[in-house]
Amino acid sequence: MSGRIYGFEPIFAADSELLILGSFPSVRSRQIDFYYGNPRNRFWEMLCGFFGERAQSTEEKRSFLLAHRIALWDAVASCEITGSADASIRNFEPADVPSLLARTSVSLVLCNGRAAHKILTEAFPALSVPVRLMPSTSPANPRFSPGPWLDALRGVFGVRGGE
Repeated sequence: MSGRIYGFEPIFAADSELLILGSFPSVRSRQIDFYYGNPRNRFWEMLCGFFGERAQSTEEKRSFLLAHRIALWDAVASCEITGSADASIRNFEPADVPSLLARTSVSLVLCNGRAAHKILTEAFPALSVPVRLMPSTSPANPRFSPGPWLDALRGVFGVRGGE
């Protein structure tokens, strides 16, 4: 166990309609200093695929999110963690999600996995918008299915995306 590690700043704009909330950046994400840095994580492939687009670089991913009015953050602002395992998160400080919601047009929060959902709902049991638990896009989740993600994205953005 190392010392306290800090997560990333949120990516958002005032017109963001959807907040996708992970748990805490993986080791690989922390190495590249951006969200979902593990190439085996299904997040970017699933999200970009919904819109029929590609985003490779950090700047392309940031622009992609803002262009589609998607905010991205993690439920944990800082913590002690061993490797990338959510189960090893200790002594954490939750991210100030209510503050972000107050500065955006977000109408739905999608939690990428159980850890993000549990941390968010325990820290802030009465948020101003609905919160949905989504299947984790992590390569550690062998039962990942894109269906619930695509359905949720269609609910926010209409029928734009494909399978």
